[in-house]
Amino acid sequence: MNRNIIQPLAIAALLCLTGAAHASSDDAWKQLAADVEAKCKKAAIGIEKPNATVDPFGTSHYGLALLRGKPKGAKGLIAQICVYDKQKKTVEIGSELDAKTLGLVPAK
Repeated sequence: MNRNIIQPLAIAALLCLTGAAHASSDDAWKQLAADVEAKCKKAAIGIEKPNATVDPFGTSHYGLALLRGKPKGAKGLIAQICVYDKQKKTVEIGSELDAKTLGLVPAK
């Protein structure tokens, strides 16, 4: 391969990668957050009317949300961590964490 063409090809490749990174627009992040919230709330079967706080970006592979609310058939407040697989578009829910476990109950 002609060495004179390597530098222009490298520059073209970098410009393409920059364009791909820019493609993750605000609308795409908002759509991801909406999908994470909807799927996590649906999966939170142990919480009455769950509230979700979605990490706006998550990790490179996963969307994350903290679900909280009143446990079904009981009093109190619980939270659950929801992990959304960005590639498979599936969620998994962690176990119930009560206020005491979360350190939200003042020490006596």
